[in-house]
Amino acid sequence: MEFKIEYKKRFREALRIRMVEQKIIELYPLDKIQSPVHLSIGQEAVAVGLCSQMRLDDWLFINYRGHAFYLAKGGPMPELFAELYGKRTGLSKGKAGSMHLAAPNQGVMGASAVVGSTISHAVGAALASKIRGEDRVFVAVFGDGATEQGAYHEALNFASLHSLPVLFLCENNGLAVHASLLERQAFSLTRHAEAYGVEAKTLNEGFDFMRVSEICSDLLEQVRFKKRPMFLEIKTCRYMEHVGPGEDFDAGYRDIAEVRAWKDKDPLCLDDTLLSEFSLEISKEIDAAVLFAENSPYPGIEDLLTDVI
Repeated sequence: MEFKIEYKKRFREALRIRMVEQKIIELYPLDKIQSPVHLSIGQEAVAVGLCSQMRLDDWLFINYRGHAFYLAKGGPMPELFAELYGKRTGLSKGKAGSMHLAAPNQGVMGASAVVGSTISHAVGAALASKIRGEDRVFVAVFGDGATEQGAYHEALNFASLHSLPVLFLCENNGLAVHASLLERQAFSLTRHAEAYGVEAKTLNEGFDFMRVSEICSDLLEQVRFKKRPMFLEIKTCRYMEHVGPGEDFDAGYRDIAEVRAWKDKDPLCLDDTLLSEFSLEISKEIDAAVLFAENSPYPGIEDLLTDVI
């Protein structure tokens, strides 16, 4: 019974994320969304599973494909749509857009359009937290492409050397824009992390939010109490194009059969009963959030130089 309750809760959270991004796809051609968007459709289980096990005061450092993590960590939906619209009531007063989401009150410490750049931020924050003697875990989320950045290698080394409470979580969808993993990497992600003295695990069932929850619960507990970094690779699948609201199978870099095979295991594609149970209420929440964005004012000239450091 308890598993069923938790399953339904996680399903609803994942469906809510997917429906938000489906609404973004619907709105995008209308030119109301004032920033590029990188959609997480197909990858929602990773965000839901991770964030269900994080405390509010744990800090999460995300990347530009961050809508799912923002929502799963408790970020408010109206302010998200207002930010996408470039409105003053948005998370960052309309100045950040989709690729730079931040919600510090929910422990979402910000995204960046620069690949791999927030990984070192997570490590630096973890060092400061350790010096202060705080009981907090820091999670750096990144794609497999970010593991080819020098900052990633330096961050692993530094976190291991100084025993910092960081969970490095790689969403491995096998793609860096249009380049497959086999075209880019001659190394194993887990063995590479282990070479720095960081214990590493792989989860192949990135469509299963319950399995993601289970392994994240275990690793976060180890990070928190052992004060040591951990690495988790979660295999997943990006259904949509790298950036934008459409599909891109005509680009020829991947086979649609690969995505169909993943959808055959995706609960959000299979469980019609729960889809029917939750879709209407989620749709109403999304419509209210979009209306909030529509009715919000744009920043004025007086806002131009505010919030500049």
